Amino acid sequence: MLRAAHLPPGASPALVALKLSLIPTLNLTSPSIIRKFSSFPSLHAFLPKTFLPSSPYPLSLGLKRFPPMVAQPCPRASFSSGGNTGSGREILVQHLLVKEDDLKLLLELQQRISGGVDLSDLAVEYSICPSKEEGGMLGWVRKGQMVPEFEEAAFNAPLNKVVRCKTKFGWHLLQVISEREESLLQDIQPVELHAKMQDPNFFEEVQLIDVREPEEVAQASLPGFQVLPLQQFGNWGPEITTKFDPEKDTYLMCHHGMRSLQVAKWLQTQGFKRVFNVSGGIHAYATKADPSIPTY
Repeated sequence: MLRAAHLPPGASPALVALKLSLIPTLNLTSPSIIRKFSSFPSLHAFLPKTFLPSSPYPLSLGLKRFPPMVAQPCPRASFSSGGNTGSGREILVQHLLVKEDDLKLLLELQQRISGGVDLSDLAVEYSICPSKEEGGMLGWVRKGQMVPEFEEAAFNAPLNKVVRCKTKFGWHLLQVISEREESLLQDIQPVELHAKMQDPNFFEEVQLIDVREPEEVAQASLPGFQVLPLQQFGNWGPEITTKFDPEKDTYLMCHHGMRSLQVAKWLQTQGFKRVFNVSGGIHAYATKADPSIPTY
């Protein structure tokens, strides 16, 4: 049974063993913002307690590599910074990991689970994966993000049934808690957005968010965009799913498309189904789609 304490808000756990040491990095370095982290637990997905060592995979746009702090490397298979990722399904997975030569321990743990003990409780006590701090929770994953052996076992496992698999990291007991339609994160070109904005119905059907700072918005802005300054994330972040509908198409914009991409990735972790990032930001919009918009 999955306990609430083991399920991070928004199903977005801290960085864990089967994922790369690459995470979306919001520009939240000011002391005033950092002081607000404790009031918004789900933001801790961007400030993991444990980080993984070097990875053979290239850095992606808007991501930052953190210094190694643990000895157990468990990389994801791949990571995409953009494009259409909206086919297939996502699964919510928790697991525990033991060393390859600890098969006896694994079988004992599996027997205890059959007797009614929570996998999450055993993960906290016995797992060698950093995800033990989250009760073994790996969060929502899609195909192509995990090592092949783990992925095959997880995506073929019946809901809530604990299954066993072996990877290069050791033996796993894993459990799929839930599944959902995979979310979409896609760039939209300024010319395409401009064309959509000519239809008045567009503004009724979508959500438009500008994550630039007020002084930037004063220099150039687009109609219909609600301003949520990134530096004020601590104020609006905790209320994002009450002020905006995760089921509606959501468009993100900033100056050059970097900050908005970071927020777009975070919105995915909060359950937003269809998220679009304005490629090149308002600067590209002004130079490619509408020259009446000032540049700065």
